[in-house]
Amino acid sequence: MGIAEASFDAMGCRAPSLALAAAALVATGPAGAEGDAGKGRRLAIEHCSRCHVIDDYNRFGGIGSTPSFQILAHMPDYLERFQTFYARRPHPTVVNVPGVEAWTKLPAFVVKFTVRPEDIDALVTFVETLRKK
Repeated sequence: MGIAEASFDAMGCRAPSLALAAAALVATGPAGAEGDAGKGRRLAIEHCSRCHVIDDYNRFGGIGSTPSFQILAHMPDYLERFQTFYARRPHPTVVNVPGVEAWTKLPAFVVKFTVRPEDIDALVTFVETLRKK
């Protein structure tokens, strides 16, 4: 099932196959292979730090119930999580992906931002640096 064919859940969100969604953006191999860790950190600070703790940048920030990037980076499925974050709740309400139809009709609760494949590569490359800490 592709993103366009996904079914709606009880909250009015379509539930796409995360594997297919990841393939749509990261079709050239493992994300992070050519990413820029500095750019990934800047993107994380600019867009993700409003909810997540991002390394030493906002050690006491984020939302308490939201996992930090450090915790996410050490999960066994971290790579899939970061490659497909835009398709995981609540991200579809705040992330625009060129070429990928939004699969929710829920209103955004913060300013939306756009993410491109190279941004995901950079973000994953940054996360790889957190795994080494």
